[in-house]
Amino acid sequence: MVRLTAADEYFYHQIPEPLPNVALQHDHWRESYFFIAHQRREPGDVIILTMAHYPKREVMDSLQMGQIGGQFVFARYERPYGDDPHTTAVGPVTIDIVEPYKTVRLRAGDGATVGLDLTFTARTRAHGLRRGTMKRGDEVIWDQSHMIQSGTYNGTYTKDGVTHTVDDWWGQRDHSWGIRDHARCPLWMWFQIQFDDGMLGVWHWEYANGARVYTDGCWAPAGGGEPIPVIDFRHDEMHWTDKDGEPADYGKFGENTVGLAGRCVFTLEGGRRIAVDAEGTRCAPYGPLGGGLHQMAVRADDGRTGTAIYEVTGAFHHQYFPVQRGERLPPG
Repeated sequence: MVRLTAADEYFYHQIPEPLPNVALQHDHWRESYFFIAHQRREPGDVIILTMAHYPKREVMDSLQMGQIGGQFVFARYERPYGDDPHTTAVGPVTIDIVEPYKTVRLRAGDGATVGLDLTFTARTRAHGLRRGTMKRGDEVIWDQSHMIQSGTYNGTYTKDGVTHTVDDWWGQRDHSWGIRDHARCPLWMWFQIQFDDGMLGVWHWEYANGARVYTDGCWAPAGGGEPIPVIDFRHDEMHWTDKDGEPADYGKFGENTVGLAGRCVFTLEGGRRIAVDAEGTRCAPYGPLGGGLHQMAVRADDGRTGTAIYEVTGAFHHQYFPVQRGERLPPG
């Protein structure tokens, strides 16, 4: 018998099946939201909230990550689909799209590791990245579409009975859907750089030897101007750092690394190049998956300064992950 949901009443369908069926029933097919908030001018607390659904397993989950008072935080909540695979509520966490691409409210109530009542307000247009695919032979490792957007956050967060105010923090959101087998990706980088006049973002994957698989991103001006695509991205001068800020070798599990530093260069459609020098420390480690998210202070070659989140993760890469951890990695 065909199972219908409330969402099947609407014009949402993309394949001749009821929701939430997808084109390929894959263990790593998911659709997810990702929100991250951080201070504008200097390192401090970092608040991260995610939500995702997994059609093959028929579950939804939500992660709380980040850093509060110098301590990493992590929590995971899960619920089965049941009769409602679409409402964005998991345990104590709810995500409400108040106005598409404009305003989103994030809440985590009783029972949450970090209590939240935050509102994301867009400061740039949403930018859709082109679909990206990576395979090992005929096996799909990655096949995903993605949206990125910069915004400001306002509200409160509470940890261990202490409530903190978020007053016009910078940050980012993304929405992605498709197949993502994290543990078998040699390298991916996701950089979101916030300046007063806009966001510079990139999504970049490579094989272990440094051969490029995918690059996309944009310069999105504050105030809603048209984003300008990123057409090239170079990161040869980026490196891990140790507790003293000195260059460090990641080894297999990165025990001696705490941060990132160095220069990357973005080329925009039309030829404009922007070099960005950055330095910062990890704010959400990924453990055996490698690397993680890093809170960075940044300076562009034209003198602009800002703050950023740099994600560097993967299973095997000559520059960042010299000792292979994953198995059956692409290209095969």
